Amino acid sequence: MKSLKEIEDVIAKAIKKVGARKENELCKYLPMNSGGYMHHFTLRKMKSKQPQELSTIIEKYIMQSERPSVIPPKQRAARGSRKRKDQLVFTRTQLERMLNIARLAGDKEIISVLSPKKSLTGCKRELIQSIRHNKVEPELWNAYAESASAISQEVSTDR
Repeated sequence: MKSLKEIEDVIAKAIKKVGARKENELCKYLPMNSGGYMHHFTLRKMKSKQPQELSTIIEKYIMQSERPSVIPPKQRAARGSRKRKDQLVFTRTQLERMLNIARLAGDKEIISVLSPKKSLTGCKRELIQSIRHNKVEPELWNAYAESASAISQEVSTDR
């Protein structure tokens, strides 16, 4: 088992050889079995828990190598790659057209599913305006009732 002093010496020599400023920069020269280079947390963990193994890796890939090379990073999944492929995504205009079709057909369930969920304050504001204009809009009242019940359910589950 190498002591902490010995591993520190090996790391210091390796830093000097590659021209790094800190020990985390050594990671890019140390390959991993899973592909890519060593993570700096792994380096720090190995330094305290597996100093012999870390020393061997540094010796092999940095000290014994004439010109240590930077390992390319591990390929990662592209952003948004976890999005579900089978889920339909509609543009705003497509959604509005479908909502109009549902209104013409009188399908209240589809209308409620496709209608954007409004906040309680937004529903109140629109309800007050519709009352001022002497308009009766049952869908608006339903949206208000839905928002109010959702909020009351949230409050009751928080207790």
